[in-house]
Amino acid sequence: MLQDRIREGLLRKAGLKQAQIDEALQAERETGQSLDQVLVGKNLLTESKALGFFGEFLGIDFRPSLDGTQVPDEFIQNVPVQFARTHGLIALDLTGQVLLVATHRPLDVQPMDDLATMLGRQVEPVLALRSEIANLINRAYRHKADGVDEALEDIKDTDTIAELAGQVEESEDLLDVANKAPIIKLVNMLLFQALKLRASDIHLQPYADRMQVRMRIDGVLYDMDTVPRRAQEAIISRVKVMGKMDIAERRLPQDGRASIRIGDGDVDVRISTVPVTSGERVVFRILDKTTKIYSLDQIGLTPENHRTISRYINYSHGVVFVTGPTGSGKTTTLYACLDAINAPELNILTIEDPVEYNLDGISQVQVNVKKGLTFATGLRSFLRQDPDVMMVGEVRDNETADIAIRAALTGHLVFSTVHTNDSASTVTRLIDIGVEPYLVSSSLLCVIAQRLLRTICPNCKEQVEPDQQMRYLLEDLRLTPDRFPGGKIWVGKGCDECFRSGYSGRTAIYEVMPIDGAIQQQIVNKCTASEIKRGALERGLRTLRMDGVEKLLAGHTTPDEVLRVTQLDVV
Repeated sequence: MLQDRIREGLLRKAGLKQAQIDEALQAERETGQSLDQVLVGKNLLTESKALGFFGEFLGIDFRPSLDGTQVPDEFIQNVPVQFARTHGLIALDLTGQVLLVATHRPLDVQPMDDLATMLGRQVEPVLALRSEIANLINRAYRHKADGVDEALEDIKDTDTIAELAGQVEESEDLLDVANKAPIIKLVNMLLFQALKLRASDIHLQPYADRMQVRMRIDGVLYDMDTVPRRAQEAIISRVKVMGKMDIAERRLPQDGRASIRIGDGDVDVRISTVPVTSGERVVFRILDKTTKIYSLDQIGLTPENHRTISRYINYSHGVVFVTGPTGSGKTTTLYACLDAINAPELNILTIEDPVEYNLDGISQVQVNVKKGLTFATGLRSFLRQDPDVMMVGEVRDNETADIAIRAALTGHLVFSTVHTNDSASTVTRLIDIGVEPYLVSSSLLCVIAQRLLRTICPNCKEQVEPDQQMRYLLEDLRLTPDRFPGGKIWVGKGCDECFRSGYSGRTAIYEVMPIDGAIQQQIVNKCTASEIKRGALERGLRTLRMDGVEKLLAGHTTPDEVLRVTQLDVV
């Protein structure tokens, strides 16, 4: 009877066809997965729609966002992070004896029962997206002892590289440390700590007497743990085993990659080693696939820029370029654009190096240069796959640029990135790498330049009277204190939450340049980037610095941060 009610409910409220419901119910019986997992896994419903439906059906509240939630200390102290990660559970509030707990599995009640027993409290479920729960777990547990110090203490002088020879699993769970050798445990815990702190990179830098661990958080490097010199070689060998590199080769740079697991979330790690005078230097680039994909509303666009981008990404053909240096959030913006237009009636293909996040309903291809799969060859193959929209990770050479632009001229919408300083330079870069000006002029729709600005830490945010130094910075931005409410400027004074930096998290600033008739004519006439930009400014272009100043006046960031990020911006 319950299954019949679910069937009727799905038909009536979820808008699914009878054949889809029969397919889902059959898959549920055959695979043993719960119905919500089947519906999302088979792309019959998005995760958000599935949770909304089951929330209404079961009478459970659904929260699309968990931003600003403060996790009760009792949960953090008494529930192991492994349990929270594996089952996707995090407490949101404690009212009397009732603990409100977020889950992304509405039909899986066993972990909830285990949690209630563990804490000795009544537990009430709330539904939330898996990515939102993963992010909140990271934030909640970031300051709890995570075993790095304990792993350091375990390292003995007797540890040898021979102990590392154990077979590495294809996809290894970082949290399974109970039976690992101390060095393996240490490397796993360093990776886990980096994920908790939202670090994008880990640097292992050798010195004469120690190995320094550094992590890049919000675009800035911080010194973290110090590892004894005696463990250096063993750690580097362990890292090479993880990345499937040659352990014996110490004189040449090497690259590798590893896939690791935290609970039920996958994380890709790219590893690079370079020989230096004190040994070998290692850098991990971390791509956490459990991180949520942002929508166009969440990436820091002004209403005007939002309208402009929304208009161009819904064109049937043409090229949209996103430009900026490495680590400026270009891929996040592209994914937000693809997510905004993703629909069953569109065939969307991407070729990336690497595939950073998984997008439902979109076919994603990973570049493999060793096997001959480059951006150019992949893009050429895409044209035989009947695409509507294509995304190319990066335009690096004439061949890729030429195919992308010709694809746009034959009726496809193409998204891509390029490394230039501002929007106008993108046009001249394409011509420099060999694309004919008339092709650029007739295919290019819009160029989006962007940078990432650190935002003020909400935990230690305060308003201050600007001192003389800050007044000089404001002068550089052509501002005076009277432009701010009460003549006071928001700053972060520094706290434990933000590593005493005064900043936590980042937002983007944008320079959106539509390719209008005047710019098309300038492209054909081979005008310089500065001439194109000057004309666009006269017609109302808002530069990166102007957008940064707007976010400064709104109290999101500080004057020195705007100047740091927009130093190359010419107004």
